Amino acid sequence: MPSKKPYGEKASLGLTLGAIGTLLFLHVPLFIIFLYSFTTDETTYSFPLPGLTTKWFGVALQRTDLWSALTLSVQVAVVATLVALVLGTLAAAAVYRTDFFGRDAISFLLILPIALPGIVTGIALRSAIGSLNIPFSYWTIVIGHATFCIVVVYNNVLARFRRMQSSQIEASMDLGANAFQTFRYVVLPNIATALLAGGMLAFALSFDEVIVTTFTAGQQSTLPIWIFSQLVRPRDRPVTNVVATIVILITFLPIFFAQRISAQSSDTEGGEK
Repeated sequence: MPSKKPYGEKASLGLTLGAIGTLLFLHVPLFIIFLYSFTTDETTYSFPLPGLTTKWFGVALQRTDLWSALTLSVQVAVVATLVALVLGTLAAAAVYRTDFFGRDAISFLLILPIALPGIVTGIALRSAIGSLNIPFSYWTIVIGHATFCIVVVYNNVLARFRRMQSSQIEASMDLGANAFQTFRYVVLPNIATALLAGGMLAFALSFDEVIVTTFTAGQQSTLPIWIFSQLVRPRDRPVTNVVATIVILITFLPIFFAQRISAQSSDTEGGEK
């Protein structure tokens, strides 16, 4: 068997510079948003900053329209995540456990929504909802978000199913356990971390989604739509930066923990082999 490279091996200078350059490219714009959340200048992005202040955080927290948009975003993200967990898990189990005609095509169709441009998905959903005479509301936003949240859960759970030993399920059934007991005591413990990671990613995707929401929200405003509407108001730029910083922090946490959970699960499985 080929020997594994030690984790402590020193990277080349070119690889190190490439990694640093990539990190700067990704995160410098985020740092700029954070920096200008403390500027004393209301209208321009001048550098160096004319002064530093924390008053915009207080101004932002006093905005009732902001709290309304934040509450709606959290509610939609929670419900869309729950729907995705149920439907994504059932779809993954069906694709993994059964061999039927067109299984590969079904799997492709399940992951297609996240591959399509958001504007295409948004137009399709708006046309379908409009043709059914369904009023645009909180639930139409949930439906729109669930379409791509399901993909995240499906991919995570299906990958875990493929690493799971099917003999465990067969042994459980042979020992007299019914389908519910097998799921509760065998399947669920094996896919729990995949569900948690997929749910966190789904929540993060739903919370900051703007394109599909624009087509399915009607007159309602989620937090990303609220931020987008503030861009045409120059004097609200510091407040917008404050809210954008809050969004970054809120979405950072579930993505960070989902990555940690997935990494720990992979390390545990690798150590057991």
